[in-house]
Amino acid sequence: MDSDKIILIIDDEEDLRDTIEYSFTSKGFKVITAVDGVDGLEKLETVKPDLIILDMNMPRMNGVEFYGKIKGMDEKPKYPVLVLTARANMEQLFKELDVDGFMAKPFELRELVKEAISIIKKDSSAVQKEYGSDEKRARKVFIVENNKEIFNKLAILFLEAGYIVNSAQSGASSIKRITMDIPDVIVAALSLHDISGDIVIGKLRRLKELKKTKFILYAASSREKEKIIQNLAQKEEIDLFVKYTNINDIVEASS
Repeated sequence: MDSDKIILIIDDEEDLRDTIEYSFTSKGFKVITAVDGVDGLEKLETVKPDLIILDMNMPRMNGVEFYGKIKGMDEKPKYPVLVLTARANMEQLFKELDVDGFMAKPFELRELVKEAISIIKKDSSAVQKEYGSDEKRARKVFIVENNKEIFNKLAILFLEAGYIVNSAQSGASSIKRITMDIPDVIVAALSLHDISGDIVIGKLRRLKELKKTKFILYAASSREKEKIIQNLAQKEEIDLFVKYTNINDIVEASS
């Protein structure tokens, strides 16, 4: 697959930035991320993106300031820009500023990817051929995990298995974010910093949009937790409880 198409994501919200990143890497794009406008400008010193996905509300240098920095002598941006903002009433302003696309938060990740591909397509007919086909829709998995090392291993394994990967690093943010793009499978760690994984699943189970979603709770196999694990495995909200000794066990249970 052609991996020449580069997307630069500039957003200070880590969970959302990671989620967008995995949505595009699962489609075969190369993704660079930045936490704000200053970081974004530094990234542009070494990379020439085919599209910049730009959040407006960020510390140090916000989206409007960054946009002004990347305009050329003709007052047009040097790169295609897709703007993200929580203020839907700013759409007309961005149209006047010659941005290539605009999406108001919250948005569906599927629509964001579709819009990004549409923008890049203006300069390359190959993008539709490589990334645009939806005839065989890849399964979507949402990972709720705050351990970065475990998450990275899980995300890579799911991507290699052909899944589209979205994620959150806390129970609270997952509940808010999952409804943006309904997954086929939700895998949640038992031990999260804010809300335990079984409670997260219990709350999500009540949403009618997730009626067809498979819920998997997982925890590392441990003698100390055996009694807790046995009790959790009997909860009706959980489709499957995985006591793993190898991360692959979680991915295999999701199929």
